Amino acid sequence: MQLHQPYTELVSNIGELLAAGRAKAARQVNSILVQTYWEIGRHIVEFELNGNEKSEYGTKLFDRLSRDLTEVYGKGFGRSNLMYMRRLYVSFKISGTLSHQLTWSHYYEILKSDSELEIGFYTRQCEKEKWSVRELKRQMKCMLFHRLAVSTDKEGILKLADKGHDIQQPEDLLRDPFVLEFLNIPEQYQFHEGDLENRLIDNLQKLFLELGKGFAFIGRQYRMSIGGRHFRLDLLFYHRILKCFVLIDLKRGEIDHADVGQMNLYINYFKKEEATEGDNEPIGILLGTCKDNVLVEYATAGITNKVLMAKYQLYLPEKKQLQHALNKLLDI
Repeated sequence: MQLHQPYTELVSNIGELLAAGRAKAARQVNSILVQTYWEIGRHIVEFELNGNEKSEYGTKLFDRLSRDLTEVYGKGFGRSNLMYMRRLYVSFKISGTLSHQLTWSHYYEILKSDSELEIGFYTRQCEKEKWSVRELKRQMKCMLFHRLAVSTDKEGILKLADKGHDIQQPEDLLRDPFVLEFLNIPEQYQFHEGDLENRLIDNLQKLFLELGKGFAFIGRQYRMSIGGRHFRLDLLFYHRILKCFVLIDLKRGEIDHADVGQMNLYINYFKKEEATEGDNEPIGILLGTCKDNVLVEYATAGITNKVLMAKYQLYLPEKKQLQHALNKLLDI
């Protein structure tokens, strides 16, 4: 028996209401849970300040508290959980600064950061990008804050920690280096540029996470016919925030001055043939395993088009090196 359209709409509408209600309830439960854990952290700190016991991680306070709370209230009060509740309060002294968008699992990961600057950055970035816990873990593991911080100045670092990463100009697109560890290409593997491109397309969702907010994929091996000759661009995107095409060419080795000239040609083509009213000028990004800063300076001198160059790595960056560079910038 075929159902009438009004009835199917009724079922659909009820389903949408249920989904929205459950989502709202989950957000409220999460918000209450985070607030409760913040209050627990406050009570622990106040207990310590009253001279009862120092909260060094080696003391027996958390062991005893964990045992007693678990015995009465059940799971959720492990020693590490309690330590992170305390740190939640210490890092967010004003409860109003807690985000209602982040779950306790988000905060648990963020509070593993080494500094308040990192904690502030990852909190803001999770809100902006609506990262899942899995995505957050990946960005922290890849040292996103450090990679962005070492490419800016001291004032820029403090702004990152306070507001997150804003895309306001073409240079803001670069994370130097880009980390492509999700491609699972061994460090010593002799791959071709085509192999790299294929793996990036196969992992497009993870590539978007690494590139950052605002990228919309248009195509690969984008064909351009110029003066009777055919050229192909590796990857073509449109950036919704900057309102422009973003052209990406992949290089297996070092970026060469000829690569800069070729990208300049592509940008000029897009300005004349592809851009429409309302589009800003295209941006070209050359990604290679290394770049010579002196060569880059001379190759781009006099070019009015925006040609950006950055390195990519097939493995995670060295934390000690990035931390050292960050400390130097902050005069620590």
